[in-house]
Amino acid sequence: MTHRQVLEALSGLLLGLFVAVLSSTVVANALPHILTDLHGGQTAYTWVVTAALLSLTAATPIWGKLSDLVSRKLLVQIALVIYIVSSALAGLSQNTGQLIACRVLQGIGAGGVTALAQICLAAMVPPRERGRYSGYFGAVFALATIGGPLIGGVVVDTSWLGWRWCFYLGIPFSLIAIVVLQRTLRLPVVRRKAKIDYLGATLITASVSLLMIWISLAGDSYPWLSWQTLAMVGGGFALAVLFVLAERRAAEPIIPLDLFRHRTVTLSAIASVLIGVGMYGATTFLSQYFQLARRESPTMAGLLTLPMILGLAVSSTVAGRLITRYGRWKAYLVAGTGMLAVGFALLGTVRDDTPYAMLAVAMAITGIGLGLTMQNLVLAVQNTVPRHELGTASSTVTFFRTMGGAMGVSALGALLSHQVTRHLTDSLAAAHLPTGAVGGGIPDLRTLPAPVVPLVTDAFGHGVATVFLLAAPLALLAFLVVLLIREVPLRTTQDDAPAERPRELARD
Repeated sequence: MTHRQVLEALSGLLLGLFVAVLSSTVVANALPHILTDLHGGQTAYTWVVTAALLSLTAATPIWGKLSDLVSRKLLVQIALVIYIVSSALAGLSQNTGQLIACRVLQGIGAGGVTALAQICLAAMVPPRERGRYSGYFGAVFALATIGGPLIGGVVVDTSWLGWRWCFYLGIPFSLIAIVVLQRTLRLPVVRRKAKIDYLGATLITASVSLLMIWISLAGDSYPWLSWQTLAMVGGGFALAVLFVLAERRAAEPIIPLDLFRHRTVTLSAIASVLIGVGMYGATTFLSQYFQLARRESPTMAGLLTLPMILGLAVSSTVAGRLITRYGRWKAYLVAGTGMLAVGFALLGTVRDDTPYAMLAVAMAITGIGLGLTMQNLVLAVQNTVPRHELGTASSTVTFFRTMGGAMGVSALGALLSHQVTRHLTDSLAAAHLPTGAVGGGIPDLRTLPAPVVPLVTDAFGHGVATVFLLAAPLALLAFLVVLLIREVPLRTTQDDAPAERPRELARD
């Protein structure tokens, strides 16, 4: 395919990717208002985000397996239809339970689009040329990340629209993407009977879900050291063991264990889990920081995160072109994870009155780190595995990244809730104010008594800083993991991947 033909084929994929990313970012700055209207608390705030991430996590390997068996174009279009239906239902939600259920459906659709976009690119372009197009993916990711909070903020701040339009706005983009894909995407179709590992998908979803429920409820509904903790943690690990046993016996495993014979795949999966925690945590809790610690409007909260998003967009685009030119990728992963650790450490020092210049530097460093890391981990794996395993391998990396994000947001959200409650309780007691002065749920600063507002902003400033301070060592661990990945120069053809070590060519 010529460069123009590839761009035409990618146009619908990129538009679909924009919609998928927009589904999670458009609610970032709107969530405080949404949950105030639906009377939800910090736990609901966390679950509106993690419900979509969890279903995305569970659905990603299924989409990846299907892409190795049936038409990839049809699968992308089906994923977009699921997104359209779920978005319409989310906009009609009357309580937090309905909204969370609709977010589960959104995650299934978004997971399909996100995974299949990478898989289709891998099917069209050899690894050596893939870097420049991966840069486009990074730029679209950044555009959706920057546009989502801004769009969501404007929608919430516009009285004649309201927060429900945060979900409706993605529908026309999805419809356009379906039409564009029908006209431009041409991929060979593998025709053979699909054998989907439903048992494996159920077990891994149940395992992650049980651990997430434990994280979000421990410390509030029951003590961390309790029989509930023992039951949930033990049950989660038992389900994980059953998942591994099921995968060893499955005819078409959802995550083939043989993939992990490749050192690059194993290390990339570990790094993806660690990076997912920070990536989703940064986008989720920064909006709370700007609105509840710095008293900004949803629109301004989106604008103030521009340094992070611009850093992500520029770094991913530039790195993609350099990788295509020179065929080397490991240096960007090492630099990216290192900068991510530094960025999180700096964000861990913020307070409600931190100068914005310092915040901008920390966010820019974080964004550059994410831009150098996310797409290039997928590229490294795609360059390692045989062509017939591209779909499964690509979706496996995405699976581990979103699993880390889902569990990370749940854990960090529980930590944030605990820290805010502790700081606020201490501050109210020191000021001789009743502990019920704030009320339940996400606080609305406009309705609180004047003496209470600075106490709330201070509590959220401390709480969000603690979240990033905890994410920093995880990013540092990802840096150490990436150092162990063995770099293999990018292939210039679509032939099967060579082994990572010459003596293992026959086995791999």
